Amino acid sequence: MDTTTEQAGEPGQLDFGRCYTAVQSRDRRFDGVFYTAVRTTGIYCRPSCPARTPAAVNVSFHRTAAAAQSAGYRACKRCLPDATPGSPEWDVAATVAGRAMRLIGDGVVDREGVQGLAARLGYTSRHLSRLLTAELGAGPLALARTQRAQTARALVESTTLGLTDVAFAAGFSSVRQFNETMQEVYAATPSELRGRRAAAGRSSTGGIELRIAVRTPFRGSALLRFLADRAVPGIEVAEVRDDGSGYYARTLDLPHGPGTARVELADLDGAGTSYVGLRLGLDDLRDTAAAVARMRALLDADADPVAIDLHLAADALLAPLVARRPGLRVPGHVDGAELAVRAVLGQQVTVVAARTAAARLVAQHGRPVATDVDGLTHLFPDAAIVAGLDPAEFRMPRARGRALVGLSAALASGDLVLDRGPDRAEVREQLLALPGIGPWTADYIALRALGHPDVWLPTDVGVRNALAGHPGSAVVPETWAPWRSYALLHLWTSLEG
Repeated sequence: MDTTTEQAGEPGQLDFGRCYTAVQSRDRRFDGVFYTAVRTTGIYCRPSCPARTPAAVNVSFHRTAAAAQSAGYRACKRCLPDATPGSPEWDVAATVAGRAMRLIGDGVVDREGVQGLAARLGYTSRHLSRLLTAELGAGPLALARTQRAQTARALVESTTLGLTDVAFAAGFSSVRQFNETMQEVYAATPSELRGRRAAAGRSSTGGIELRIAVRTPFRGSALLRFLADRAVPGIEVAEVRDDGSGYYARTLDLPHGPGTARVELADLDGAGTSYVGLRLGLDDLRDTAAAVARMRALLDADADPVAIDLHLAADALLAPLVARRPGLRVPGHVDGAELAVRAVLGQQVTVVAARTAAARLVAQHGRPVATDVDGLTHLFPDAAIVAGLDPAEFRMPRARGRALVGLSAALASGDLVLDRGPDRAEVREQLLALPGIGPWTADYIALRALGHPDVWLPTDVGVRNALAGHPGSAVVPETWAPWRSYALLHLWTSLEG
């Protein structure tokens, strides 16, 4: 699915010929990878738009919806280009643009402004704006504005929330700004958008039912099993049905208050786009965008399964595993600090033992919360709380207890940040510099908290056991790059039969 070329002075520029070919074939795999703008109509579409293919002389291609909107185009009312998964390139990219896109999706610009986003990335706001405009065709404000408009449209068309509630839930500062933006982006008022679709969401305070767009195939059953096996009582609950489908729910510690999220997971086949049902219970509707972004990260929703599977299936060892579970995802996480603490708790112990230790920590030091989901009773303990505990309090070797406290102190002070914004290589160096944090722990954190697509854990017991089941097979992990994280999940999952 590579649509870029490397030209002098223009790294990552979209290749017009390849993009136009994808539009002519209405290839759904490219939805979200780029957007087609049509000069004669003034609209932009997804590549798979069912409308008549415009003449090549009348089209231009844009890396993001924000770039198309900044160029004066409106979203197509037929193909709904904003209702697609985000670009898989930006989901996994370790570039400044990729890191910025993830933070913007989490609502950082809405909460902290462009200066806050720039500070998290280590740039001045002016330099960051230049970088994003050069790479994505739009600056941080335009990207955040597009994010707000997309969130608002989803809420308008899929819930019965009042339009004023929608405006503030999507991150707009006023109803007037909300109305003006929706009219400019979609050429329709919020009321007109709502009238086009039957409202199906919940209107109770803080209760929202949405859909998360995912690229297919999507092996939801394997993702559910992974999460269910590691679900910590109090903060997570899961149910796996006989057919492998089911649900996963958990508490969320969000910028404006606590919340809950519940996703329905099942296998989704075919190459294209489908949806995963999501229900949010929020104390503050302003946390809607952040909650959705974190659940998207958990589900690895922006992965490009077709490209990943094609690459891994070229290996004789992995080919039968990929054929058995196409669309396998790498489970992410909603909170990097929580994942890091749980990774240390899981050092050199079984999954069951790690879950028991985390449950004990939640019961003793987690923050109680009231929810409408049975079994969800706490938020995971704040890093500052764990940092203040006596290492002797933990039922584990003293050295591991000290490692846990030291890690939590670094997280609480802000010296270590695990929100998918910092550079992954720098984060790994910071982790390895902490006492008791070795390569397995640092790389496991990169795998799940930072969304790194190319992690390999050669010392992992599960990996060794999986490879032992294939004696005589050539194992050359370097050839699996840049998708070794997915190869790792295939090996782990193969142990389940």
